Amino acid sequence: MSVGASRLSDIERAPDGGSRYRLRDLFTPLDTLLVSGGDGRLALDPKERVNGYGCAPSPESEIWNFASSTASTISRPGYDRAAMAREELVHKSLFDEVEIAFDRRCEDMREELRGHFQLPPRVDIVLSPSGTDSQLHALFLAHAVLGAPPVTIVVGADQTGSGTIHTARGHHFSAMMASGVAVRKDGAIAGLAGDSIAVPLLDAAGFAMRGDADAAVVRTIEDSLAQGRRVLLHIMDSSKLGWRAPSAACLDEIARRWPRKVQVVVDACQARLGRRRLRSYLDRGYMVLITGSKFFGGPAFSGALLVPKGISRALDRIEGIAPGFFDYAGRCDWPMAWTALRSRFERRPNFGQWLRWEAALADIGNYYAVPGAFRGKAMAELAAGVDSMIALSPSLRAVPAALGAADADDEEFTQPSIFPFTLMRNSKPVSVADTSAVHRALARDMSDGIVGSAADRQVAAQRCLIGQPVRLEQADAAPQAALRLCVGARLVTEAWSVDSAQAQANVQDILDRIAHVLVKIELLLDRTAAVPA
Repeated sequence: MSVGASRLSDIERAPDGGSRYRLRDLFTPLDTLLVSGGDGRLALDPKERVNGYGCAPSPESEIWNFASSTASTISRPGYDRAAMAREELVHKSLFDEVEIAFDRRCEDMREELRGHFQLPPRVDIVLSPSGTDSQLHALFLAHAVLGAPPVTIVVGADQTGSGTIHTARGHHFSAMMASGVAVRKDGAIAGLAGDSIAVPLLDAAGFAMRGDADAAVVRTIEDSLAQGRRVLLHIMDSSKLGWRAPSAACLDEIARRWPRKVQVVVDACQARLGRRRLRSYLDRGYMVLITGSKFFGGPAFSGALLVPKGISRALDRIEGIAPGFFDYAGRCDWPMAWTALRSRFERRPNFGQWLRWEAALADIGNYYAVPGAFRGKAMAELAAGVDSMIALSPSLRAVPAALGAADADDEEFTQPSIFPFTLMRNSKPVSVADTSAVHRALARDMSDGIVGSAADRQVAAQRCLIGQPVRLEQADAAPQAALRLCVGARLVTEAWSVDSAQAQANVQDILDRIAHVLVKIELLLDRTAAVPA
């Protein structure tokens, strides 16, 4: 009998049964594993076999994807890497305990992610099933840093994930945790629950960013500290509409006036910021929320919390852990250097979370392998093209970009990469319900519902994903919803070629596809009956 066969036999006879079933889980079909280990947002529709964002667990090259502000269908390189990673872990688990092999692989992924972002070793990385889970991790660590339960001030609360309203208060954001434990959505997490304050960014008089966002943030901090409370300030870079707030000047004022009383966590889950800006946040002692499943186009969901060394040292002060928090992390989620904290958590490998990160790392690596000059040039050309097309369409009304000059730290993100717009029909705003119907129809072959030319039916047949509707409230009018065309990392990667003429042709092909998407929107609006309710 070989060493490997002997090891497998030992695992199968494990008295507690734990390792036996965890190893066998690795032989589950890859598509099933990729949607495991998360909350209900990963669930597939039993008929269409896509999640709530319209994304399948395996590559679908025939779908045009401009939805990276929401979610993307897994790429072929990402899927292939996940398949290979699973094979490698199975092999290593024949010679070592599966939990130990898994733990080492997670640590390797942290090192790889640091390399892609050009981060120093002193930055620690906490992995999670989603950016929403990472928000709870940030709240947990803020307790340790501030020495008391903080009040969370959420900047851009009207433009962040729907779960943030719950996680900011230390409440459950779903009826099912990634660990498989059923809970009551919005129920308090024992030992972690607290208060939160929302600071919206949308101007109540229109669809622009409010002009007093900085003043509102400072005022809210002042009021909270005056009550003797510590503050976890949840800032936005960037929001669902691509906005960033508060300003750098406002953050400087906060640091100067209230050192060690306000802990900042940056919501960079969209990952639409330059690596220099990312490092500058960490250098200032901010925690940073990141995902591999938005700009980078990895499969939904994969979250991470980037933690500067100063906060890591504060872990020594943690005496008790909120009892309701244990089910939100396993030992392998925490960096290996955090030995004391890790020892308090169960060894509970989350294979779905791990494989989604493997896939995302393939996309992240491919993106940063493209020369920086081309990344910046391609994103600028795509931004100019999309802006122009939206402006020329009689049925689309652009939502203004946030004010504020870009700087060198923005790198390739000096131009917007999320392009939100509302829909118009006969010069009147389209309702939220009809906007959602158009969004759903874009992802389907709608050629049967089009009475027109063969060219129109060809346009209607093309399936495409764009960013989900964002609800926009108005003070004196009915709410509307903004759809979003998004430039993501995968578009830049696909456009790159060492042949400059070919690269330029590739960028033009992407712009042609975007034009095709806008024509389909026009067709759907013109033929209301073709849009499903």
